[in-house]
Amino acid sequence: MKEIKTIEFRDGVLYLIDQRKLPLSYEFFECRTYQDVDFAIKDMVVRGAPAIGAAAAYGVVLAARQFMKEEKENFLKNMENALNVLSKSRPTAVNLTWAIGRMRGVLEKVKDLSVSDIYEALKEEANKIYLEDLETNKKMAKIGNEVIKPNAVILTHCNTGALATVGYGTALGVIREAHYSGKNIFVYADETRPRLQGAKLTAWELVQEGIPAKLIADSVAATLIRDGKIDIILVGADRIALNGDTANKIGTFMLSVVAKVYNVPFYVVAPTSTIDFNIETGAEIVIEERSPEEVTHINGVRIAPEGIDVYNPAFDVTPHENITGIITEKGIIRPPFRENILKLR
Repeated sequence: MKEIKTIEFRDGVLYLIDQRKLPLSYEFFECRTYQDVDFAIKDMVVRGAPAIGAAAAYGVVLAARQFMKEEKENFLKNMENALNVLSKSRPTAVNLTWAIGRMRGVLEKVKDLSVSDIYEALKEEANKIYLEDLETNKKMAKIGNEVIKPNAVILTHCNTGALATVGYGTALGVIREAHYSGKNIFVYADETRPRLQGAKLTAWELVQEGIPAKLIADSVAATLIRDGKIDIILVGADRIALNGDTANKIGTFMLSVVAKVYNVPFYVVAPTSTIDFNIETGAEIVIEERSPEEVTHINGVRIAPEGIDVYNPAFDVTPHENITGIITEKGIIRPPFRENILKLR
């Protein structure tokens, strides 16, 4: 099994696999300041809700390192500003605000200590977030593997692998587990327009791992589902409401509708840190709109005419009634979602 380290913090530098460059080149983006991390999250050097959360936590550590020579009062003021900037780097993934909340809590607890002790405490918390994510993914993979039958043909959307997390992955983690436990699975990966995370990232991970797979255009999925070629659909999540409504990469909702019509099990795989216990339904989820260039250009080459207007939401919301179950590190949540999600609280 190939280990893919999406994020690594060493010697005061945060190294991120530059996901904008894959699969053509395997390069690392170095973050030395919290502003570098803010840019990396906004520009999708790093993406995937759990990976964004962990990167943001290390962004707070880098901020503490940057301001270490300041007087305590200035240091705390600058830290507050850095926390605010990082918490706004992308709006939809709840893991971002969850991780920043944890870092803020630690800062509050240790603010009377020396600046160097504050730095160490923040670094320790970021390391905890990192290690917990890895452990969580492996637990989810084992739990999720229970719903995968031998010889299953699996459809997945976007990238939910090691690249979307600290390592191993969410939905792709379940796929990995099924593959390594000898279930003889086959995977269809949606290309995932407009940023092509399925083509560039998921396909790359599947090839690295030697998992039998085919890449398809997003619009092929419905035909495969109708023709009985898909046994199960596994997707990730960026935010889950109390009632089970789930925000995920644009195109997920459409898949869920077709799956429901043709009775194909549709599972969301996400850690409990992706559940937003403060919102009742998906209607409250802020959907990020991204640059028109993502639709009008591919790899910097224009494919649409000048002057055309573009609507480019990064996510859509799948209603809970289209979801068979939510696979978490604490077990599989099934309907009634609200009641069972509240039990996790």
